[in-house]
Amino acid sequence: MEITFINTFDFQGIEKPIPASESIPDWYKNIDSYMGGKKIPDGQGGTTGTIKRCMPVFDAITAGYLLTLPVDIYVRVKDGKQWFEWSEFELINFHPIEQAKNHPDENGFPFPKFMNPWGVLTPDGYSVLITQPMHRELPFNVLPGIVDTDKYPAPVNIIFSMKDPNFEGMIPKGTVFAQVIPFKREPWKMVYGGEK
Repeated sequence: MEITFINTFDFQGIEKPIPASESIPDWYKNIDSYMGGKKIPDGQGGTTGTIKRCMPVFDAITAGYLLTLPVDIYVRVKDGKQWFEWSEFELINFHPIEQAKNHPDENGFPFPKFMNPWGVLTPDGYSVLITQPMHRELPFNVLPGIVDTDKYPAPVNIIFSMKDPNFEGMIPKGTVFAQVIPFKREPWKMVYGGEK
C-alpha cells in the first residue's frame, strides 16, 4: 500500500511527515522494560514489566505518520483573548466556540486550528484517522476526525484546544501536532461471544 502526502503550501521550509516509528518519545525510550531493571515475579502471578512491555502502547506510538510544526508558535492570553504568534505564513486560524458548543475540549476561547499544508491520498477504500499524537506530552488536545482520503485528498485543518486555557510559552518548531493513521474501510457485523 502507498500513502501520498501532498504539500499544498508555497513554502519550502515545511518538514515532511515522518513515519511514527521513526519518532519514539524520549520518555518511552528511557523507561526500563521492568521495574527495578529486573524481570521477577510480582507475587501475584505477574511480572514487574512496565508500560514498555505493553505491545498495544508501542503499536499506538508507532502507528501511521506524524505531522510536525514548521515554525515556533508562542501562545499567551492577552486582553482576555488567547493569542498565537508565529512567523512565515498563516499557520493558525479559528472556529467560533459556537461551532463546537459543549465539546469536552471547549476551554472558553475560540477553537484554534493548525492550517495543515499536507493533503493525503490513499488507495481506493482507505481512509485516515487524524488524531492527537498518542502517548506524547503536548500542551494541546487535537479534536480527532476521519477523512476518506481516497475521495478527498485536499488538506484537512487540525482543530485543537489548549489543555490549560491560560498557557503561556513556546511550542517549538518540530513539535508533532497530529498523527495520521491509514485504515481500510470495511463493513462490520457485531456479535457477542462467551455467552451460553
